[in-house]
Amino acid sequence: MTNDIISEANIELKVRANDWRHAIQLAGDLLTRGGHTTHEYTQEMIQAVETLGPYIVVAPGIALAHSRPAPSVIKTGLSLTTLVEPINFGSEENDPVEIVFGLCATDSNNHIQIISRLVEFLDSEENIEFIKRCTDRRDVYLAINRVEEGV
Repeated sequence: MTNDIISEANIELKVRANDWRHAIQLAGDLLTRGGHTTHEYTQEMIQAVETLGPYIVVAPGIALAHSRPAPSVIKTGLSLTTLVEPINFGSEENDPVEIVFGLCATDSNNHIQIISRLVEFLDSEENIEFIKRCTDRRDVYLAINRVEEGV
């Protein structure tokens, strides 16, 4: 599938994180291993939350870790990590977080399609619950990427 918004290798399910920094590190490591970013980008994502607060916790239980386009981004990409035990990021409205996405973009417009397709997928509470309980990354990969195909 050439229109995938996430690759299967960029999905890791049911992992343990010590705190929100570690949760972002896990999502960032997937982006780095997938050839999307350098390790510096992960530190930039963490620094963004340290500077701006938990703005990345975009919905109940869901964080979208990201930073600005930078030389540390090689190509636009998305990663997904689910946590065995939810972690507090400091968001009064949306903590604790169980699902952490990592997003990187080469420019400010390059990620719009990924975000819109991801939002479409996450618009269904059923899909969110599926991600939270799923243990097979292939199933998650297929579910997220079939959005555009209308399946």
